[in-house]
Amino acid sequence: MHDSRQFALVMPAPGGLHIMLETRSATRLVDLWDDAKAATMSESERLLYRSNLLGSDKRITNYGGGNTSAKVMETDPLSGRQVEVLWVKGSGGDVGTIRRDGFATLYMEKLEALKKLYRGVAHEDEMVGYLPHCTFNLNPRAASIDTPLHAYVPRNHVDHMHPDAVIAIAAAKDSKALTKHIYGDEIGWLPWKRPGFELGLWLEKFARENPKAVGVVLESHGLFTWADTAKDCYETTIRIINRAIEFFEAEGRGKAAFGGEVVRALPANERRVIAAKLMPAIRGMISAKERKVGHFDDQAAVLDFVGSRDMRRLAALGTSCPDHFLRTKISPLVVDFDPAEPDMDRTLAALPAALEAYRKGHAAYYERCKRGDSPPMRDPNAVVYLVPGVGMITFAKDKATARISGEFYVNAINVMRGASTVSDYMGLPEQEAFDIEYWQLEEAKLQRLPKPKPLAGQVALVTGGAGGIGRATAQRLLADGACVVLADIDEAALASAEADLGTSAGKDFVRAVTLDVTREDAVIAGFAETAVEFGGIDILVSNAGLASSAPIEETTLTLWNRNMDILATGYFLVSREAFRMFRAQKIGGNVVFVASKNGLAASPNAAAYCTAKAAEIHLARCLALEGAEAQIRVNVVNPDAVLRGSKIWTGEWKEQRAAAYKMSTDDLEEHYRSRSMLKRSVFPEDIAEAIYFFASDMSAKSTGNIINVDAGNAQSFTR
Repeated sequence: MHDSRQFALVMPAPGGLHIMLETRSATRLVDLWDDAKAATMSESERLLYRSNLLGSDKRITNYGGGNTSAKVMETDPLSGRQVEVLWVKGSGGDVGTIRRDGFATLYMEKLEALKKLYRGVAHEDEMVGYLPHCTFNLNPRAASIDTPLHAYVPRNHVDHMHPDAVIAIAAAKDSKALTKHIYGDEIGWLPWKRPGFELGLWLEKFARENPKAVGVVLESHGLFTWADTAKDCYETTIRIINRAIEFFEAEGRGKAAFGGEVVRALPANERRVIAAKLMPAIRGMISAKERKVGHFDDQAAVLDFVGSRDMRRLAALGTSCPDHFLRTKISPLVVDFDPAEPDMDRTLAALPAALEAYRKGHAAYYERCKRGDSPPMRDPNAVVYLVPGVGMITFAKDKATARISGEFYVNAINVMRGASTVSDYMGLPEQEAFDIEYWQLEEAKLQRLPKPKPLAGQVALVTGGAGGIGRATAQRLLADGACVVLADIDEAALASAEADLGTSAGKDFVRAVTLDVTREDAVIAGFAETAVEFGGIDILVSNAGLASSAPIEETTLTLWNRNMDILATGYFLVSREAFRMFRAQKIGGNVVFVASKNGLAASPNAAAYCTAKAAEIHLARCLALEGAEAQIRVNVVNPDAVLRGSKIWTGEWKEQRAAAYKMSTDDLEEHYRSRSMLKRSVFPEDIAEAIYFFASDMSAKSTGNIINVDAGNAQSFTR
């Protein structure tokens, strides 16, 4: 079938492949296998190639979902003889982005020997502890609990994917009959079984008893396919998924999804306005123990679901595939909002009770289902929030996790659409869901995660973010886990900064807004955009600036007002919006002003600049008084003579200051260095470090304070 998609293939390392797929309207999966490329690869490299191809399309499997494997003959490093080795995706990996070192390698002979140690279903979790003893060539990559599911299928290559179309079959009330109807004897069916050693034995038994079958649908879970070559396995997976897609297209033609539309979606701009008001409020209510970052999604599939007749009933059933609810919790929270008669005050007023009811519901679920060895109850707050007529909001410990959780719920929506079109959708039974969510092996995986960075879950907005100090500050905050919104009036510099920082820190962590701090409407819009992109704000770094120099008698009213507009009014406007959002969240906040030595020490021929900088400092003192009762801290960093990377030193300011001191511009940096008490130059990174101190918990008990970063200047001592 014709498909007009374009694909960008990038080979970053030997045997490694990135696949970037552009958005497409075609519904069929396309066979991307390239025989010429594959011919140059080893068997393990072909496994990697196949894995990256499959993981490049979220209709096949979502981030972190699914597994791939290959049984490969390798040379034993001790005996020198040829041995069969299982290459299988390691614990916690993602098939779309995995590299060769992301695969665990295990001796098949030793994996077969584990069958003699197996004591039955009641003891299957202990088998995971034996997997390290099967490691080939001292590979440090931990094997996942899915290893037996791949090891014991008597085929060289195995794919385990979570395609929406096949899970829709697996989650249907009559999934066994549907599987038979769609696939005949080519694909088998197995009832729900939690992944582990027993399911591995079930798969082996089925494959041996049905040698002509090329795979199995696992009830409420996903798809297994297998073959003797990497290419055949890949093409079988694509073909089987496409058959499911074709089936649901045919069956769904002319039928209204989810019982039909009962709520009309608001226009796109209005949806974002509602999200910008909702997200900080929700964020504040769920961030008491751990700051959360939000993600907003109003794609067509989401709007179809949240506007449908059956949305509440289907949402209450919970998700089916374990990979879905491990990311999204078993069910979402539906926000009480009527787009036909929008009343945000009423909706916001109802949120505390709704969130508390959800928390109590999760606690009751935990108490009903917990076992003697269950881990303690985790965060009882919802991850997914459905807003009729508006879209879906997700919250998690960081932006990437929030985004991925949303992607998983979109998968769940697609599954519900398919299953409810041809049958009745079935969520996983509550106890089975609990036993996955609070599985000791899953808890052990969570405990192995690295400790969060100090600013993880926090959101910072940096004005003047494209300049030297702004970029250095953003980089410093990003390094410790914050999400950063770069705000600047210079669109070209802003785009460059966003691209550079997005590459180094990850695109999930960086956003940019074009912002003129002197325009009230632009400032309000910039903060609203921040709320939609990340859920709220924790840190404001007010850094936008300019510099001017002129004797007082030559200082025009325009020049005076320009200084006041940017350095006083601009700081007021961004602070006011930050305070409004801080108070909506009710979890405190941090404001750091980047002022200047000139705010404390007078300087010749710079009355407008010095006066505006002094106003900044006094504004900060006032805001520190106002914000203290709400745990909003306001502090000031005073730089001096930061020439490198500074945009204000690339214009007339440099010439003006050189003229004021009667020297050439080439001598200016040495002049500032020499006049300092420490005889040292000051760089953007030095200012960023001071800003970080005030923005972090290192200064948790400081407000209304000033740090001078000027290499020492007695005139600007604060006492």
